Amino acid sequence: MAAKRSMDELRERVVLGEFGVRNVHTTDFPGNYPGYDDAWDQRRFEEAFRVDVVREEDGVLEFDMVGIDAAIANAFRRILLAEVPTMAVEKVFVYNNTSIVQDEILAHRLGLIPIRADPRLFEYRNQGDEEGTEIDTLQFQLKIKCSRNPQAAKESSDPNELYFNHKVYSKHMTWVPLGNQTDLFPDADFRPVHDDILIALLRPGQEIDVLMHCVKGIGKDHAKFSPVATASYRLLPDITLLQPVEDEAAETLQKCFSPGVIEIQNIKGTFFPAVKCLVPNKS
Repeated sequence: MAAKRSMDELRERVVLGEFGVRNVHTTDFPGNYPGYDDAWDQRRFEEAFRVDVVREEDGVLEFDMVGIDAAIANAFRRILLAEVPTMAVEKVFVYNNTSIVQDEILAHRLGLIPIRADPRLFEYRNQGDEEGTEIDTLQFQLKIKCSRNPQAAKESSDPNELYFNHKVYSKHMTWVPLGNQTDLFPDADFRPVHDDILIALLRPGQEIDVLMHCVKGIGKDHAKFSPVATASYRLLPDITLLQPVEDEAAETLQKCFSPGVIEIQNIKGTFFPAVKCLVPNKS
C-alpha cells in the first residue's frame, strides 16, 4: 500500500520538499510505470478533465483546469498570449500632428490600444495589400484640437479649467465604416476596450488628425495583437501534514500560509490545524 501511494504521488503530484521541487516532469506515458495503462485515451481524458471558473469579471478570467499536466496548462497560457487573434491598429495615416508627441511615437501608442471587435467577423489581410477592404480592415479616426476656455478664472492654473480638449483619450477615436460595413455590421459597436487611455497632451492651437487602419493578427507576429496583458498559471496546493501539530505550533503553522488556507480547530481543549485547500491531482 505504501509503495502504491508513493507511485501515485510520483505520477500525480509535484512535491515541494525540503531540498527542492520533485516530480516536475511529465512521466505518465505508456510503459513508464508497471501496472499502469497510461496510453492516451480521448474518452478517459474527457471524463477526467474539467474546467472550473473561479472568477469572471470585465477584463479578468480565472479558472481551474483539473485533470491535466502542468505542461498542458502552460500550453494554454502560451496559446492565449500568441495564438488567439485580435484586431489592432496596423497603419496610421497622419494628416496633421502639431502635438509634442512625434508621429512615430504617436503611431506606436495607437497601435497598443486594445480594440473591442470580434476578429471572427474579419479576414486576415493579404500580405502586400496596401488598401484595406470592408472584410479585412476596421477604420478609426482621431481628430481633436485644443483651445482655451474663455470662461476660466484668471487666477486659475489648472489645465482642466484653462483648456478644452487638452487631454487626448482613446474615447476620442471614432469608427469610420469602410465600404458597406454599415450594412454588414448594423449593430456593431467597434471602439477601444477602454475609454480612458491617455494618448497625448495638447495646448491651445495644437491638434491631432489621424486615420487608423486596424487589421487581424496574432500575438506571435506582434505583441499588440495579444488579447491578454498577463496570462499566468500556478499549481494549486495539496497540503499533507506528516506529523501532529498542536496548540502554539498549530498557530505558527497557520501564520506560514495565506489567510484561509489553514483553519484552527478546538478538539477537546487542544488546538489542531485543519487544511482547507485540497486539490485532487496536478492541475
